[in-house]
Amino acid sequence: MNYVIIKIVIKTKGKVLKMEKLYHALNKQVANLSVLFTKLHHFHWYVSGPNFYPLHAKFEEFYDEVNELYDAFAERLLMIGGQPVSNLKGYLAITSLKEASGTEKAEEMIGHVLNDLKFLVTEFKEVLLLAQENNDEATADLLIQTISSFEKHIWMLSFTLK
Repeated sequence: MNYVIIKIVIKTKGKVLKMEKLYHALNKQVANLSVLFTKLHHFHWYVSGPNFYPLHAKFEEFYDEVNELYDAFAERLLMIGGQPVSNLKGYLAITSLKEASGTEKAEEMIGHVLNDLKFLVTEFKEVLLLAQENNDEATADLLIQTISSFEKHIWMLSFTLK
């Protein structure tokens, strides 16, 4: 009987470790979305040139979407027992993204957003695997929807730069 108890404890500990990995991965995405939100605001405010109006509007559309995702990822993390980072120092400590430099021209801004979205899709797919390993279908669904949306943006931004 002790063997069965030990086996259950080991199995439970393994599940806890898997969940910790998922918490960490989701937290990193909360930070990434916060940094992307700020970068998109920066680009929205500082874009200039002949494509000012459509880019100004597009960056606003993007930051509105990212703001919703930022909240959804943080709340999902809370729902499954994690604790999302919630301050700038924390975001900057764990983000995968770089802040805007402040010197980008319009086309460079598009390129930065494009590269960030590509990078995030790669990371989201890794988090998706963790969610699926934990049988967390709601988190997986959130990630799949986000990946789908970002892949469409990647396609459109790629064609914009052609």
